[in-house]
Amino acid sequence: MHILVINGPNLNLLGRREPEIYGGETYDDLLRYIRGEAEKLGVSVSFFQSNHEGALVDAIQEALGQYNGIVINPAAYTHTSVALLDALKAVGLPAVEVHISDVSKREDFRQVSYVRAACVKTFMGLGFAGYGEALRCLAALDSGGAK
Repeated sequence: MHILVINGPNLNLLGRREPEIYGGETYDDLLRYIRGEAEKLGVSVSFFQSNHEGALVDAIQEALGQYNGIVINPAAYTHTSVALLDALKAVGLPAVEVHISDVSKREDFRQVSYVRAACVKTFMGLGFAGYGEALRCLAALDSGGAK
């Protein structure tokens, strides 16, 4: 199983960006964590991060035929991007939405997730562990298990 992990805007600044919300660990720490979780599950992962909506759409479209599933943290585009929703629907790959913080306890404008309608599950407020949960969810779907 090969999973594409997509991270949206400003996640490249983890460790510097609002550490009281996102913690002190860096984006490289996140990638190491995800690689470790993927190894435990026996799945392979590739990563894509961009601050540009169109680049994220392109990455989703290019996943078709190359990956078995997508883990996506669209970051701020969660609340604004119909384009990401449409791309996820178009490729039809199982996708899991992840947020490091618990967006349900944040500003009013963060209460809407456009991408959620194209995702099989959402994990939020678990820090980096949400990515591990997302990988496990996709691995269970791939093996036919319910999650």
